[in-house]
Amino acid sequence: MPTPDGIFRDEFVVPEAVIDVNSHANNVAYVRWMINVAVKHFRTLVSEEQMHELGGSWVVRSHHIEYLRPALPDDLIEASTWIVNFSRVRSLRRYQFVRLSDGVVLAKGETDWVFINSANGRPRSIPEEIKAAFTLVPDKQ
Repeated sequence: MPTPDGIFRDEFVVPEAVIDVNSHANNVAYVRWMINVAVKHFRTLVSEEQMHELGGSWVVRSHHIEYLRPALPDDLIEASTWIVNFSRVRSLRRYQFVRLSDGVVLAKGETDWVFINSANGRPRSIPEEIKAAFTLVPDKQ
C-alpha cells in the first residue's frame, strides 16, 4: 500500500527463472520488476475503471537502471517506487531495489512515463484526477 510519504513498497523473491549464466538476476528482470511495481502502485490509487473513463493510458519513453550489486536466487527484495514530478504529459518515476537480508541496495532506476490518449496513442495532458491521487516525492536538493 502507498504510504503518507508517497513511496510504494512491495516485496518479492528472486525466482530461479530470471537467473542468467552469471548466476544472478538478468538485467532484463529489473525492467520487468520496475514496470510491475509501478503498475501495482498506480492501481492502488487509480482504478482501471477510472482510466477507462478518462480515456488514457501510460507508455514508457525511457528506462534508466544503475546496477549496484547482484540479485541472487531466492533473495527477498523490497522494491520501492515513487513519483518525482508531473509535467503536462509526462511523469518521472524512480525505483530502488534492496535485498532485505542485509539491507544492500542492489539497483536504482527511473522511468519517464508518457500519458497517452487510448483512442489514438498520442500524448495528452495528464488529468488532474490522476495528479491529485499521488503524493510527489521530489529529489532532494
